[in-house]
Formats: sequence, C-alpha cells, structure tokens
Amino acid sequence: MNSVTTPEHSTTSLVKASALAAVLAAIVLVICILPSEYNIDPTGAGKALGLTQLAGVQPMPEQSAAADKRTDTVKIEIPAGKGLEYKLLMEKYAHLEYEWHTGGEVLYFDFHGEPKGDTTGYFESFAITTSHQMKGSLTAPFTGSHGWYWKNTGDAPVVVTLSIKGNYTIKG
Repeated sequence: MNSVTTPEHSTTSLVKASALAAVLAAIVLVICILPSEYNIDPTGAGKALGLTQLAGVQPMPEQSAAADKRTDTVKIEIPAGKGLEYKLLMEKYAHLEYEWHTGGEVLYFDFHGEPKGDTTGYFESFAITTSHQMKGSLTAPFTGSHGWYWKNTGDAPVVVTLSIKGNYTIKG
C-alpha cells in the first residue's frame, strides 16, 4: 500500500513564511504596482524599468466643443443617369447626425469614409443600398473624408435634401 505523509509545519515556520510573503508583496507594490498604476515611484526603479509610462493617461482629443458643432441643410441635385458624391472632412471620433430624403425617388447610395493621406484608394463603407431616405449617426473611425455617393438610375434629375449636425467641414 501507498502511504502519504503530510508534513506538519510549526507555528514558527508559518509565521516566517507569512512575514516573507508580506515583505515580497510590499517590494512588488513599491517597485512595480505604484509606478505602473499610479505613477508613484519612491525608489526610481519604476522609471528605470519603464513602468511609469504605463500610468500616463493618453488624453482624448477634444470632441464636442460647442463652437465646432454646426448644423447645415443642403439640396443636392443628382442628374438623370449619373452619380454624385458629397463629402465632409471629419476628425477621428467626431460625431455626425444626418438625415437625407428625396421626393420619393429611389437612389442607389454608398455612405462611406476615406482615411486622410491614404493613396491606395481604400475606403470603408458604412451603408450600401437603395432608398429614398436615410437617418442615422456616425462616429468617425478615422480622420478623413466621410460622405455619400448617390447614383440616379432614373431618367429625371432627383433632388436630395441632406440635413447634417456635428463636427465637420464641408468638402462638397
């Protein structure tokens, strides 16, 4: 048969082990946790290890300054059998609320964005469909131009009424 012997520890050895664990925890607290979490570095070891950089909070860009927020309504004529783009320049995380409609005529459209400085032709579509209206909001995922491409497959011009509100510059 197998016999298992369980070691018995004296009270003295348990107190020593607990004291050692408390000392090690205090060292880890002072050298690692305080510098990396709270930017408190009493020993200078946190800076030497690069841990104080972890505590630095990256500031969020100023988003919704009331002075930058604007509201516009424009009428855009899409010629028969043609397509037209309407673009807004937006910073990353800028918010836009929009609504557009026609007089009931259905248009193909692509609501998309193109990153600033990109020369590859990349764009990201947010909505592609056919409709006579759309309402929604966008928080720009990147700095660049964001807007709509409408295509009129009919034989008469169609007027799109676009209402927009947010932080943007009209590119047209």
